[in-house]
Amino acid sequence: MADSSDALRHILVIGMGAGDPDHLTLAAVKAMRRADVFFVLGKGREKESLTRLRRDILDEHLTGPYRVVEADDPWRDRTQDDAVRYTEAVHDWRHRRADICERLIIEELAPGRCGAFLVWGDPALYDSTLAILDDIRERGTVEFGHEVIPGISSVSALAARHRVTLNQVGRPVRITPGRRLAQGFPEDDSDIVVMLDGQESFTRLTGRGLRIHWGAYIGTPDEILLSGPLDEVAGEISRLRGEARRRHGWIMDTYLLRQGPSGGRAASEAEAAGRPADGADGSVGGPLG
Repeated sequence: MADSSDALRHILVIGMGAGDPDHLTLAAVKAMRRADVFFVLGKGREKESLTRLRRDILDEHLTGPYRVVEADDPWRDRTQDDAVRYTEAVHDWRHRRADICERLIIEELAPGRCGAFLVWGDPALYDSTLAILDDIRERGTVEFGHEVIPGISSVSALAARHRVTLNQVGRPVRITPGRRLAQGFPEDDSDIVVMLDGQESFTRLTGRGLRIHWGAYIGTPDEILLSGPLDEVAGEISRLRGEARRRHGWIMDTYLLRQGPSGGRAASEAEAAGRPADGADGSVGGPLG
């Protein structure tokens, strides 16, 4: 039965940027200060650093005490390669996530109060929170209003760190998960931003004259950046990904594949050796470290 109270619960979906606390917008800070409780779905011990980053952001921008309610993120089947089964697995995972979020909203957020979900990057780009809230609303078990505060995405942060534009003059940009890229390279003049590429699809695209701007853990102290002709740096990116995954237990990376000439400059020896990135090619380092 739907909540019959006249005082409506309110949910804020706040984009908090790619990891750098300075990426939080003024609108996001104002929204955080309206929240009575923050909901966090933990992703296990391997990704505890993500939860700590959320806490660090709250500590830095909130002036008084705040309340956080945590729950375990449900397991997701990532073994499916078939497109139909993959889609089914994602929908199943989202449905179980919605079960958890529904319980949190009902039990931990009183009518008339305001709760918040802090979303990495921007809530509109490859994030499930808005779809999950739509699912809960359709169930009719609890009534709430919600609003979205945009954030700096890893895509925007990647371009900024490499000091490049996402688009070339008069040409389109395509944003795709790595799974789709693995099915074939688009036969048009699009430059391509690739996210969620656990299969390292870029390694199968050499010989096309592409240039890559790649970044992992963007905006965090563990940030790694590398760019150059794909034929020359694909192997090095694979090596860096492997080392980082073993070190942290997980990896989040994004890259831009550019067709045609690029104005990027070559790396200096100091940058290639690991000095904090200044947007140049071949650099390994972080804006916070």
